[in-house]
Amino acid sequence: MKTTKMSTPQNPLRYRKLILFGLVLILLQFACNAPTTTMGEGTTLIPPEDLTTFFPRPTEGPYSDFSFLPVLRSPGEVPPTPTPDPLRNLPAYPTEARVYYVQANDTLGKIAAAYGISLDALMQENALVNPDMLTVGQQLSIPAPIPSNPAPDFKLIPDSELVNGPYNARIDIVGYIQNQGGYLASYSQDVDGEILTGTQVVEMVSRNYSVNPRLLLAVLEYQSGWLTQPAANIREFDYPIGQRDSWRTGLYYQLAWAANNLNRGYYAWRVNGMGYFTTADGILIPASPVVNAGTAGIQFMFAQILNENTWRYAVSSEGFIQTYEKLYGYPFDWSVEPLIPAGLTQPTLQLPFEDGVRWVFTGGAHGGWDGGSAWSALDFAPPKEQLGCIQNDEWVVAMADGVIVRSEDGAVIQDLDGDGHEETGWTLFYMHIETRDRVAVGTYLKAGDRVGHPSCEGGVSTGTHVHIARRYNGEWIAINSSIPFVLDGWQAVDTGVLYNGYLTKNGVTIEPCECRDEANKIERP
Repeated sequence: MKTTKMSTPQNPLRYRKLILFGLVLILLQFACNAPTTTMGEGTTLIPPEDLTTFFPRPTEGPYSDFSFLPVLRSPGEVPPTPTPDPLRNLPAYPTEARVYYVQANDTLGKIAAAYGISLDALMQENALVNPDMLTVGQQLSIPAPIPSNPAPDFKLIPDSELVNGPYNARIDIVGYIQNQGGYLASYSQDVDGEILTGTQVVEMVSRNYSVNPRLLLAVLEYQSGWLTQPAANIREFDYPIGQRDSWRTGLYYQLAWAANNLNRGYYAWRVNGMGYFTTADGILIPASPVVNAGTAGIQFMFAQILNENTWRYAVSSEGFIQTYEKLYGYPFDWSVEPLIPAGLTQPTLQLPFEDGVRWVFTGGAHGGWDGGSAWSALDFAPPKEQLGCIQNDEWVVAMADGVIVRSEDGAVIQDLDGDGHEETGWTLFYMHIETRDRVAVGTYLKAGDRVGHPSCEGGVSTGTHVHIARRYNGEWIAINSSIPFVLDGWQAVDTGVLYNGYLTKNGVTIEPCECRDEANKIERP
C-alpha cells in the first residue's frame, strides 16, 4: 500500500528600518530588567547565555556528558571555523538536451521546475508562444541547464542541528516561543478539523518529519519574522516560509513543506545523490563537495523558493545563519556528533504481526515520513477479503521491547532505550494504527505485544496496512544504509525504485505487491 504524508522570497528582517519602534521595545526591555540582544530594530531576543532557561543542558542519560552544549562564549570571542568534510564524489549535472512527453495535468511551469530550467528557456527551446497550450503526449526538448558559479563551501550547521535529535529531548520549545512574544505565540490554525496553536503546529511538524524545531523556527524567522515580530510588523501571513502554492496556505502546510525539503536535501546528500541545486529562477548551481548534510539540506530548501542572488546571500555567512546565531548562538556549539556512531547495529526485530497469520508485503523502500525523508519504511497489509480502506481485526505487534512515547493520529512511536524520548537512541515508527484498541502512551511492550489494528488512519493511504520505519537519534535509517533492516531474519533490500525492492532470507525472495497473491505473503516463523 502506498502512503502520502502530509515564489517570492521575503526580505530578511534585519533590514527593516523601524528605528522608533525598536527603541521603544529596547527601553521596555530595560524597564523590565530583562537583558537582551537585538536583531534589527523592533526585535528583542534573549542572549545565548540565557538560553538554558528553555534549552537546559542534559543532566541524565547517555548524553549527560555533553555539558558543553551549548558552549557559552565570552563577548567578542571568535568561534572556530568548522573543518571541511571529506571530499565527496557527487553526481554530475546534465549536459545534454533530454526528451519529455507531456502527461495529464502537466503545465509548462511544472515541467520547467522539475528539470531545473526557466520557463523562458523551455519555451525558446521548443519554439512555444503560449505556455498554456499543451497536449498530452506532446514531445518536448528539455535543454541542458547552463551552470552558474559553484555553491559556497561555507558550512551552515552541523548535521545534528537538522534532525530532531538528542539535544531536543528536554527543551522547552513552548516557553521559548512565548518568550519571544511574536505573532507565532498567538497564532492558531485549523489542521484537519482540529484547531492547533502555532506552538502545536511547530511541535507536530518537528515530530512527524523528525526535523529540529529550533531550525524550523529560525527558517520561519528569517523568511517572515513570525517568531519575534508582532502582527503589525508581519508582511506575509499566508505563506510565511515563501512557498506560494495555493494549497499550502498557513503555518502548518508551510512548515511541513520546509521540513520535507530540509529532509530531502539532507538525506540525498547522505547517499551522494545530489550534485547541484536549482534555484527558483531555474539557475543550476553545482554543489560544493566538502559541505555536510545539514548544510546541504538548508541549501536545497532555500533553492526551491529563492532566486540565485537571494539564495547566495541566504546561504552565505551574512544571511540565514545570522538569524540563527542571534536566536541560539554559534550552531556548531550545539553539535552532537556523530549522530550515527561507527559500528552501530540494529537491535533484534521481528515482523510486525502475530504468529501464524499470513500478511502481504505491499511496499518496499520508501520515505519514513513524506517524500523527503530517507527511504527507511516498509509496508505490510493484513489478510482481507476486500482491497481499500476496510476495517480489519488483525493486530500489528511490537517488533521489539520498548515503551510507547507517542500514540496519536494513526502514529505510534516505540522507544527502545527506555529513556522516554523519541529523539534519542533507537525508535520504531508504526503508522496507520487505528484509534480503536490503539496502545496508550507509557505502555511498555514486549516484542509481539499488540500495538493496534492496521488501518488508513494518518496521512492518505490506498488501503488498510501498517507502515514501519526505524530512527536512531532522530535520524531516519535508510534501508540501503550500512545498518541492514532485518525482521525475523528477512533482510530488506532497496533497488533504488520507490516502493520496490524485496525481502530476502535463506535464498528466498519476496517482492512487494498491492495484491493478495500467495507469492507476496509472509508470516512469522
